[in-house]
Amino acid sequence: MYFEKVRNALAKQFELDPETITAETNLIDDLGADSLDVVELIMSLEDEFGIAISDEDAAQLYTVGRIVDYLEKLQ
Repeated sequence: MYFEKVRNALAKQFELDPETITAETNLIDDLGADSLDVVELIMSLEDEFGIAISDEDAAQLYTVGRIVDYLEKLQ
């Protein structure tokens, strides 16, 4: 569930085919995300899941897999 939601959010934000995004996808290296892109993604995830993500935690969320693991631990 989390993986699909994160993947779809990234696909929409970066205008990609969701199938090209895997758990190993790195936001910066693979998607070319800049700091503004990451902030927008974090805000989107906070809205989607009704959570707050600290700046310290957000700094560690640089792959899709790490984001999914983080979300699973919160729920």
